[in-house]
Amino acid sequence: MRTRHSLEQYRDGILAGDRVMLAKAITLVESRRADDIALGRKLVRHVAQATPKAHRIGITGVPGVGKSTFLDVFGTARCNEGLKVAVLAVDPSSEVSGGSILGDKTRMAQLSKHPNAYIRPSPSGLALGGVGRRTREAIVLCEAAGFDLIFVETVGVGQSETTVAGMVDVFLFLALPGAGDELQGIKKGILELADLVVVHKADGDSRQRAEEAKVTHENALHYARSVGFWHPRALLASSRTGDGLVEVWDALKEHRAAQVAAGDLIMRRHLQEQRAFWSFVDEGLRARFDADERVRTELPAVLKAIAAGTVDAGTAADRLLALHTE
Repeated sequence: MRTRHSLEQYRDGILAGDRVMLAKAITLVESRRADDIALGRKLVRHVAQATPKAHRIGITGVPGVGKSTFLDVFGTARCNEGLKVAVLAVDPSSEVSGGSILGDKTRMAQLSKHPNAYIRPSPSGLALGGVGRRTREAIVLCEAAGFDLIFVETVGVGQSETTVAGMVDVFLFLALPGAGDELQGIKKGILELADLVVVHKADGDSRQRAEEAKVTHENALHYARSVGFWHPRALLASSRTGDGLVEVWDALKEHRAAQVAAGDLIMRRHLQEQRAFWSFVDEGLRARFDADERVRTELPAVLKAIAAGTVDAGTAADRLLALHTE
């Protein structure tokens, strides 16, 4: 049975940089138990930093692009420079157990052993955007624990990645050599969110195709969104050879400096808190709706009627919502 600590024990452990207590605290905020949810929210409120300190970096890309390999090499280099690196790696969930199934720690062999690193695989569950249900709170806890860089590695299975882009300071999209298909369909939407595109695996026989992909992405980014202090750019990198990784780090630092100077970082964090507010409202209302005995009594028949086509989804929802608010 999981040990449940007091608010003060969680808070003091996190602020002291205790990795074990950090892991327990993230487990706490990921819990669906009502008492854990209440305690978890108090904890996040008590440890949240008034001034942004950590560099929150979202990273996504299609399966096979090498996100974990990139983080393993890139993160280890930052740790060797004396920075503390946390990776919140959100895995697809097992439909049987609900747990993570990819095992990111085994795919980040170097980084997972470094004393300056912390890796937390979390199941994505039913959450949208390729991130876990409580990723935002986990980010806050890692920041309070003193981590300088916090990477959020998304599932990257074609879901809308708007969610993660809305909870980090900078959004990094890893692309494969041979860009044609990636600029179509769902990937176009992700590209429009990216602050930095890195064409990965740019080595060996793939180097020429990577250079062509870089040009393709640069042309696409020319029409992408641009904020006053930053226009998205494309770079080449190889985790196998190490080529281009320093340039990626330089670009991230350049983005950070420009973001701070423009006042965008504080503004972005404030907007993220507003989004979190509405997320909590939606979750709270759904929980009350699900707990309503009248709704629970009527729900099976309503779902059966929807499946049979005798009532449309909108009408059915209105009926149960009206029942809930009576």
